[in-house]
Amino acid sequence: MKEKPFSSLPVFLVDDEESVLHATATVLRSAGVPRIEMVADSRALLPALEAQPASALLLDLSMPHVSGSKLLPDIVHLYPEVPVIVMTAAQDVETAVSSMKEGAFDYLVKPVEESRLVASVRHALEVHSLRRQMGVLKRYLLSDCLQDNEAFTGIVTNSRKMRALFQYLEAVAGTAEPVLICGETGAGKEMFAHALHKLSGLGGQFVQVNVAGLDDTLFSDTLFGHRKGAFTGADQSRAGLIAQAAGGTLFLDEIGDLSMASQVKLLRLLQEHMYFPLGSDVARPSDARVVCATNCNLAQMMRQNRFRSDLFFRLSVHQIEVPPLRQRKEDIPLLLQHFLDEAAALIRKPAPEPSNELITLLSNHHFPGNVRELRAMVFNAMALHRGGSILAMDSFRQAIQKQQKAGAEPAASDEESEMPILIPGRFPTLDEVEEALVAEALKRAKGNQGVAATLLGLSRPALNRRLARRATRAAP
Repeated sequence: MKEKPFSSLPVFLVDDEESVLHATATVLRSAGVPRIEMVADSRALLPALEAQPASALLLDLSMPHVSGSKLLPDIVHLYPEVPVIVMTAAQDVETAVSSMKEGAFDYLVKPVEESRLVASVRHALEVHSLRRQMGVLKRYLLSDCLQDNEAFTGIVTNSRKMRALFQYLEAVAGTAEPVLICGETGAGKEMFAHALHKLSGLGGQFVQVNVAGLDDTLFSDTLFGHRKGAFTGADQSRAGLIAQAAGGTLFLDEIGDLSMASQVKLLRLLQEHMYFPLGSDVARPSDARVVCATNCNLAQMMRQNRFRSDLFFRLSVHQIEVPPLRQRKEDIPLLLQHFLDEAAALIRKPAPEPSNELITLLSNHHFPGNVRELRAMVFNAMALHRGGSILAMDSFRQAIQKQQKAGAEPAASDEESEMPILIPGRFPTLDEVEEALVAEALKRAKGNQGVAATLLGLSRPALNRRLARRATRAAP
């Protein structure tokens, strides 16, 4: 049975005074807490918790029938992942302190200040989320299984790295915390965002916006909306994308291109779950789950003062790095066949078979454009295919050679950066270097001379001439 998303679990308010219950609920709802359960009779609390799990609990210590002091040990024992905030009158602070020793998460003194109440509940919700995530991650590590394979059907992979990311996404999907998806262009970040939304179980929409190129005013208007008359041309009020994503997911792509002024506004949204439409001085609550994606190195941008450190740490509570295609080459045959079937269905042609030579060629390509580049190659090859059961390789060779001539290389990570060539002793001749390069190309091509020629950026006859010279030098 699939667990309820963490963010959908209610906060329980337990107090025998109806006026206190309703006043507290009003404050929390205005602060963006979506679900609240009120319990006026303390005897009904434990049965209510058994029927409906809670994300946090505010418990009055002084109540008739069963006091909060007596309920607290049972709650802590039965529901250790639920933070319990005790509330007491000013003269009972000592009792509240002893409750902390019994396992209470925090205590509030009546009458409670609104800011103190909201801060305590938000902290409790964050702690509950982390406790639940740790439990889910522990189960995944022990079982190595996925609970919802259907959420990932759009991602074609057989990679253990990708499977580990799937398990992590399942563990954090139900939290209200933002998720940062990093990876190179074309690696599939948007598909991970869609999978995360499906896993979250949220009832709202998946709303996507690319923030690259948006100045601060356009960013604010796009996300927050505006009131009528907020600026010249604002003839009527308009709701922003945050309102459209209510109860769902707001996906901000290319977050590394966001201006510093807009970063401040995004940080405020994440911290306070509130926003102001342009031209309005009335804050509106937001319960949209924020997911961001970038192909930039935000940590490096932060060190260069181009990205706010407080926003970076707020976004990176949950961070995943989608591996580039060159780091999961076992997926190339699967993706190749998938795109062949997709392209064939689109242009209404039978899908030809890829040759082993083609798979070897593609497995040795660096793919700076990742999965998107492979898809473009396949669709181009299918458009040029003139029949036959085997897919021609010419268009693939031409695309790879074109990139080699243009010097197209992906941004190398620290692990992938090329090492300087150290040549101790005698300096090799050009013939010796050429021979070594040809030998390495043939090794990577598994002896296939056509693939080796493509890797070297040569035509097949040019490679044959070099192989002939190599054989002549080796002859006695």
